[in-house]
Amino acid sequence: MSKFTSEMVSDYAKKLLIGLSKEENELVLKEFDIIDENMELINKIADISEVEPMTHALDDFEYCLTDDVCEESVSIEELLQNCDSYEDREIKVPRVVGGEE
Repeated sequence: MSKFTSEMVSDYAKKLLIGLSKEENELVLKEFDIIDENMELINKIADISEVEPMTHALDDFEYCLTDDVCEESVSIEELLQNCDSYEDREIKVPRVVGGEE
């Protein structure tokens, strides 16, 4: 039996401003069932609660930070030459959300 219901999925989708069709809702429920099955399998592993969580996926991961090197950068005016449209030091881009320009 699923821990999630169709109503729960619809409610969460509404809160996240995601419109789900009936078919999409059913697909999400099936995916949750698969996740639940996998979690049950993981919980059946002997002494799983004794395993210390990892902070990184690779045990032997090593990193080395390099020293900051101050270099001369390209001027803003020169960079803006690559833009189709700009005002002062700001690049104008097309509106991607509804509304009037």
